[in-house]
Amino acid sequence: MKSTQERTDNQDFEDADATLLKKDFVGGDEQEEKIRPRRLEDFKGQNSLKTNLSLFVQAARQRNEALDHVFLNGPPGLGKTTLAGIVAQEMGAEIRFSSAPALDKPRDLAGILTAITPRSIFFIDEIHRLKPVLEEMLYIAMEDFEIDWIIGQGPSARSVRIPLPPFTLIGATTKAGMVAGPLITRFGINLRFDLYQAVELREILDRSAQIMDCKAEGSALDLLAQSSRGTPRVANRLLRRMRDFAQVLEKGVVKESTVVEGLKRLGIDQLGLEEQDRRLLRVIIEHYQGGPVGAETLAISLGESVDTIEDVYEPYLIQLGMLKRTPRGRVAAPRAYEHLGLGLSAANESRLKHEDQGFLF
Repeated sequence: MKSTQERTDNQDFEDADATLLKKDFVGGDEQEEKIRPRRLEDFKGQNSLKTNLSLFVQAARQRNEALDHVFLNGPPGLGKTTLAGIVAQEMGAEIRFSSAPALDKPRDLAGILTAITPRSIFFIDEIHRLKPVLEEMLYIAMEDFEIDWIIGQGPSARSVRIPLPPFTLIGATTKAGMVAGPLITRFGINLRFDLYQAVELREILDRSAQIMDCKAEGSALDLLAQSSRGTPRVANRLLRRMRDFAQVLEKGVVKESTVVEGLKRLGIDQLGLEEQDRRLLRVIIEHYQGGPVGAETLAISLGESVDTIEDVYEPYLIQLGMLKRTPRGRVAAPRAYEHLGLGLSAANESRLKHEDQGFLF
């Protein structure tokens, strides 16, 4: 017969689980859910990543085992959460979504882990924000499929090890460098997302337009793909806005002229740069003579957080070759001057040439 304390602890697990379910990922708005792919074959782009993951999933299913733990790393909006749902679908397994900030206390995590079913998926978003005490719990849960739990208080307290069914933890982050090394090493499958090419975004837009019953010209979708910052989330958002413009201005058909006018109204140029992107480059060029300038100084000048600059703006600007990270700070590249229509001074041109050759002033 269970003691009063054990019944209380079990109730804590159930209460924590019920609370976390309310905080679990709901799936975004209805439109986003409709265009979210459910199968790996419908997931466009990231071909190398998909090929390997498909093989791992197939092998796990053939052995009737839980998939090894999966670590997803990459910029926001590239499909990490979507891919987690696809893995569950392909494995024919239940999935629970949560995020590290929602997991506040050990009983929150214990409540979820003790309620999962065999071979199910547990997805934790922003896993780099997980508290150290919860990381310690995950170490044992991931390796031995058990958790340590303290029953009672004071001298009568005792530790019991609670068995868990084999499960798959999928952790997603935009900041792999902030995840503890011991935690990363416990993931058997490590997948890195890269920004999408325009041709891949065009495939995504084609599929989304069909699902949304949105009539669009091919040239219009090409232009949208080029202006979507290499990010499917941005591409689908822009498509919805162009559909709005077309409904009012073009009798429901998204034409190239519709996209040109729509992007102009939204302050987005042909490379997908928004006003804040151009402002960031202008601040570096005009206020700091092209750089180098530290991230914190740049954040103060823009009124943004360092995290926002590093996670939202910099990846795409670096991919475009407009921004460089050097040991001394951020530097505007010649292409940034050209894109903004600003002249590159002889001093800056000489400095950039020397930095490209590996010389630091």
